Amino acid sequence: MQHFSYFSEEDKKALFLKLPETIGIGSHKKLIASGLGASLYSPATRPTLALDVIKNARKGVASAILCLEDSIPDDKVAEAEENLTKALAELHAMEDKTEFPLLFIRIRNADHLQRVAEQNEKYLDLLTGFVFPKFEDLTGAASEYVFVLNQVNDKRVAQGRHALYFMPVLESPQLVYRETRHALLNGVADVLSDNREITLAVRIGATDMASPFALRRSRDLTIYDVHVVSSAIADIVNTFGRANKEGYVITGAVWEHFTDRERLFKPRLRQTPFSDEETAKLRHQLILKDLDGLIREVELDRANGLLGKTVIHPLHVALVNSMSVVTHEEYSDALDIVNQSEHGAGARASIYRNKMNEQKPHYAWAKKTLWRASAFGVANEKITFVELLEAAMRSYV
Repeated sequence: MQHFSYFSEEDKKALFLKLPETIGIGSHKKLIASGLGASLYSPATRPTLALDVIKNARKGVASAILCLEDSIPDDKVAEAEENLTKALAELHAMEDKTEFPLLFIRIRNADHLQRVAEQNEKYLDLLTGFVFPKFEDLTGAASEYVFVLNQVNDKRVAQGRHALYFMPVLESPQLVYRETRHALLNGVADVLSDNREITLAVRIGATDMASPFALRRSRDLTIYDVHVVSSAIADIVNTFGRANKEGYVITGAVWEHFTDRERLFKPRLRQTPFSDEETAKLRHQLILKDLDGLIREVELDRANGLLGKTVIHPLHVALVNSMSVVTHEEYSDALDIVNQSEHGAGARASIYRNKMNEQKPHYAWAKKTLWRASAFGVANEKITFVELLEAAMRSYV
């Protein structure tokens, strides 16, 4: 897959200094993780699941998670599994697989992983990996998940097939409770360290984190306004996002809102970037569709070290991915900092003459930014996410 491949050639030329790279199962793991972008969850019970995957990919969905867990009622699991196998068979039979997104299956537990892997053994080549919910070592679930996956991978590698990655979801109540949080995080860190080669990214399940406290954020607030959850996110980043330990890519929490009621607060989407008549119309559309709150949360995700996000509606994909494109200024700074490192420089004013670029403290940021640039591309000078989003929304329609 390639982000923004659905843009017209005219838009690509006008918007991008550097186009996104093509990403596939055989790409560098860091590139795959950096390029997940907005991962769209789809219940595996959808009757047109295979067609939905292709249709959404053509609209910009680059990573799709087919869910057999919380989105499926307990009495519908067998039906969902059968439907999933049918969908994978349909995808497998398609001659042109170039438009496929990175595909993942979210399962329920280690035993379920074993069953689903066996049921779909001949279709596993379509997958990038699995998503493991409620991943914790206090109950042994984390170790059980990776034990089964390693067995599956041993067999696949022996057959000359690619190993499957996994993405753990950190969402258990014990992660939020202050008396158990650190032990849980340390245990998970040990499991991931022992299985780093197949750990693709760490996902955050904020909805489940809020559940023990009977909390649910409104569309007017971000997850960072729910302090009991945001404190857990901070500790997740502290544990898994440390640059000196080649930290993992950590993805943002799900955005779960749609437009269906009157707003409580004023829109938080600044008017400044939307200066002309056309982009002002876009701002109005975003507010009407409840996306100004999502924009704010994606900004805070980035500020807190998170990249990519779980979404449940295709419309959210264009926004999250557009905001992931590296700006011309970011790219210039990143190249400058890396170049300083290679030539032993300490600090100097940025090319934009508005900040200092220091080699030592900014080097990790620069490398992370260059991976994002490879995955999402680099915008032309003076191009903002507004122009990118406008093109994405136009292509979406």
